[in-house]
Amino acid sequence: MKRIWNKAPLFLILMLALVAAAATHTYAAQSFSLYTPYPSITVTPGESINFSVDVLNNSSDIAESDLQVTGLPANWEAELSADGWSVQQIAVKPNSSQTLTMQVDVPLQVDKGTYHFQLVAGGRASLPLSVTVSEQGTYKTELTSDQPNMEGHAGSTFNYQTTLRNRTAEKQLYALTAEAPQGWDVQFKVDGKAVSSANVDANGTRDISIDITPPEKVKSGSYKIPIKAATNSTTASTELEAVITGSYDLEVTTPSGLLSTDVTAGDEKKLQLSINNTGTADLHDISLSSSAPANWEVTFEPSKITKLEAGKSAEVTATLKADNKAIAGDYVVNVSASAPEASSEAQFRIAVQTSVLWGWLGVLIIVAVIAGVYYLFRTYGRR
Repeated sequence: MKRIWNKAPLFLILMLALVAAAATHTYAAQSFSLYTPYPSITVTPGESINFSVDVLNNSSDIAESDLQVTGLPANWEAELSADGWSVQQIAVKPNSSQTLTMQVDVPLQVDKGTYHFQLVAGGRASLPLSVTVSEQGTYKTELTSDQPNMEGHAGSTFNYQTTLRNRTAEKQLYALTAEAPQGWDVQFKVDGKAVSSANVDANGTRDISIDITPPEKVKSGSYKIPIKAATNSTTASTELEAVITGSYDLEVTTPSGLLSTDVTAGDEKKLQLSINNTGTADLHDISLSSSAPANWEVTFEPSKITKLEAGKSAEVTATLKADNKAIAGDYVVNVSASAPEASSEAQFRIAVQTSVLWGWLGVLIIVAVIAGVYYLFRTYGRR
C-alpha cells in the first residue's frame, strides 16, 4: 500500500501532462477553421457551384495545411483555386484569413437527391458541405416553349419563343426543321437572324424565335406544327399550335360589277357601291375614301359602316361631281374601303362629256356668223 501511494505523485504528473497536451491540441484545432456563408446549395443537373471558403487562423503563428475534398460522389469533380491558381496547400498569417474558391461540377447524369461531402484542411479543420439536386438528371436535348399555343386571324404571323437546351457533354450543331401544312411558312431566328441550324454549347441553351405565317386563304381551325432540332447523336422535338379564328377580306364593287360610268362636266353622278365582306370573320368600323382628279368632289352615304358580318354586303351611294371646266375624255376615280383588319380599292373609269348648253351656244355662234356674212353680201354686194 505504501509503494502504491509513493507512486501516486508520478501518476498525477502523467495525467496532468496528457490533459495539457489534449488542451493544447484542442486550442490548436480551434485556432484554425474553415468558413463559407452557404454550406448547402440546391442546383439542377450539370451545373457548376463555386463555394467561397475563408480559411481562418486565429493563432499567433503561421498556419500551414494540406487541402482536399473528401466524400465527393462518383463522377463529380472539385477544384480548389485562389488568385487564378489551382491550390493543394494553404498558409495563413497569424490572426489572419485567406479566401479560396472551391468549384464543384455536378454531372448531367445524376439522381435527384441531397449529396454530402467535406473540405478538409489536414488534421486542423473540416467544412461539411451539401448539394441538393432538384431534378432527375438526363443526358439528352430538350426543346421547350413557354407558350406553344397561339390564336389569331388568317392574316396574322404567329411568333413563338422556344429554348433549345443541350444537356450533353459536347457542343452540338442542331438542324432545325418544321412539319407545317402545305402553304404555311416557318422561319427560325437566332439573335434576330434567320437560320436553319443552331450551335449550342455543352450543357448550354439557345433561345430560338419561330415565326409561322399561314397561307392567305386558310380556313378557320386549329393547326399543329411539329418542330424538331436534331444532330447525328441527339434529337429533341416540340409541337406548336396555331388557332385560326377567321380570315379578313374586303371587296369594293357595284351591284352589277360594272366599274365605269359617264358624267357631264360640272354635273353630279350617283354611283351605287357594294361593300362585300368576303372573309370568314366580322369586320368593324369600315371607312370610305376616294382619290379623284383635281376640283372633283366625291361624297359617300353612309361614310362609315360600323359592322359588316362575314359573307354580308352593304350598299353605299357615292356622289361624284365633275369639275365644270373638265374637258371631254376619260378620268379615273379610286374608291377605297378600309377596316382595321382589311382594306380594298376599286378603280372607276369616268367618261366626261361637255355640256349640251355649250353645244347650242356653238350652233348659235355658227348661225350668227352665217347670218352676218349673208347680211354683208346683201348690203355691199351690189356696190
